[in-house]
Amino acid sequence: MSTAFDFAAIEASLVEAALDPTRWDEAMERAAKSTRSFGALLFDIQGHLPILPRTRSVARSFDAYVSGGWIERDERFRLVPFLRARGVATDEDLLTSDDVARHPYFQEFLAPCGLRWCALVKIAAGDEFWSLSLQRSVGQGPFSPEELQQLMAFSHRAGSVAALATMLGMARAGAALDAFTASGTAAIMIGKDGSVLGMNGAAESLQAHGLVVNGRHVSSIDKSATDALNRALQALLRNQPSARSVPPIALRRTQGRPLMAYPVRLPHVSYNSLAPCQAIIILVDPDTQRQPPDIHLRTTFALTGAEARLASMMSAGEPLEAVADRCRISYQTARNELKAVFAKTGTHRQTELVSLLARFLPKQ
Repeated sequence: MSTAFDFAAIEASLVEAALDPTRWDEAMERAAKSTRSFGALLFDIQGHLPILPRTRSVARSFDAYVSGGWIERDERFRLVPFLRARGVATDEDLLTSDDVARHPYFQEFLAPCGLRWCALVKIAAGDEFWSLSLQRSVGQGPFSPEELQQLMAFSHRAGSVAALATMLGMARAGAALDAFTASGTAAIMIGKDGSVLGMNGAAESLQAHGLVVNGRHVSSIDKSATDALNRALQALLRNQPSARSVPPIALRRTQGRPLMAYPVRLPHVSYNSLAPCQAIIILVDPDTQRQPPDIHLRTTFALTGAEARLASMMSAGEPLEAVADRCRISYQTARNELKAVFAKTGTHRQTELVSLLARFLPKQ
């Protein structure tokens, strides 16, 4: 009979990761070692997003998984019904050895990486459904029936980790919304499917000034703007997983200038695919956004007059091209001034600048 797996160590490391999201990869290292696996990954079954906790040993194969498009056609997602029913699933639940020998997923993707066998372990609580994917190499062989029985028992008690991580993830997102509220910035929490998880009071007030939330999605009266926002969120969540932000989207409304929507990922909130909140849309209303006095910006950040004027206009959410036109300078000059503003204020993108400079707005 197989030696018992060290599930106490796995559970402890998963709880630590739920409390400190920087430790999810460390938890996968523990899961792989404790189950005598080559590597381990933790999937959000309902999300299919590319930022996953994983061991260093599967770094090369995971890069091929994403870049080769296998993430969108992963044969093992067909095992989800078995996973739901039993708590554990393997390829043998669905495929014969002849199927594996002919299937591109195994021969074109896994085989060149030296991988073959896996066991999927359900970790579920309420609507949250994760899969701990334990990978073994060709030489290691499959998980034995006794090992699968152990994993099935572990699945029954692992749901509390998913519940804890989800609760803490929502709390982190809520704290981020509170921080935006404190600076007078409208913000909307976005989930893994691009839907609205929540918004602060400043964002709710914009619904009376042209913001459209249809069902659980942010949109515009202009379909092209809605499509552009959806593409931006898709790029941020799936196509550019290393990106922190994407260019702003102008949401047209019946009166006034368009609302400016800035989709961003915040590392402490949307740390990986397990986080309930995957992005935050920061909203700026150019018609009501006040501008901080130039003199305050010059004194506080040692900005030149031109830099302070540009920073003040950028804080109202205007795109750089429009600011350049209003200042009657070239776009390249505006870019150079903005780089100087970023350096002096310790920010890296317009959304950060907007949040920072909101503190210098005059009291109403």
